[in-house]
Amino acid sequence: MDFAKLHGTGNDFVVIDARSLDRDWSTLAQTICDRHFGVGGDGLILAATSDRASVRMRIFNADGSEAEMSGNGMRCLVKFAVDHGIVQPANDEFDVETGAGILRVRIATEAGLVTSVRESMGPPRLDPREIPVAIEAPPPILNFDVHVDGRTLPITPVSMGNPHAVYFQSAPVTEYPLNQIGPLMEHHALFPKRTNFEVVRVLDRAHAEMRVWERGVGETLSCGSGASATMVAARLLDLVDGAMELRVPGGELQLEWDGEGDVILTGPVVEVFRGTWPN
Repeated sequence: MDFAKLHGTGNDFVVIDARSLDRDWSTLAQTICDRHFGVGGDGLILAATSDRASVRMRIFNADGSEAEMSGNGMRCLVKFAVDHGIVQPANDEFDVETGAGILRVRIATEAGLVTSVRESMGPPRLDPREIPVAIEAPPPILNFDVHVDGRTLPITPVSMGNPHAVYFQSAPVTEYPLNQIGPLMEHHALFPKRTNFEVVRVLDRAHAEMRVWERGVGETLSCGSGASATMVAARLLDLVDGAMELRVPGGELQLEWDGEGDVILTGPVVEVFRGTWPN
């Protein structure tokens, strides 16, 4: 089975053309994403057939759970689909079917290969029932105090098709004990489907930095849906304006949100290598 390894700002994925394949994808994800005995990756992405868009993305976390959405993963899927001839976009744009709905992407290329993708991440979902989060309050929920490991963390929950809890602090994000607090927040009783957890410091009204604990993966170098949720939370709290550059451990992402409609995410994407999986 042929595959390609790609990453978007360090968030890395194994990508497979699954249009004519049928496997136990959950088990394969756990095996192929293992960083010692497999290819290594934060997740497994399948390019699948869609009757609603040019291609369908399915994504499995490294623990085998299927996720609804990944912004960095979608850029990897888009580059794979175009570079491998699965999709031949007109005017450099096309639609991708995801677990979060049909989303529009626009590619930038060099020497015929995709180098970056501008992607619609869809509108944020702020109703606690849609996130989901077990809080009975009208949306949006801003700076809701969550008690974790003796700490009180004011979080802003946002769904970008998958759940996020965004926490803002004034200290550099490098100082935060994410490996300690991340898994406790992921499995907190407030989140019936678990949650991704973002720790953010706003530098000014157009710049911020973020670290992320991803549901089903652990800490990663970047998270596109988490970056989008951060943009929404920061705008709702009046910490940023309509465009922001977000620094993550794996690089930089560009975010736009006017307070209504879709969040726009732009970032680089790189193919690392191709190979053949024996099973």
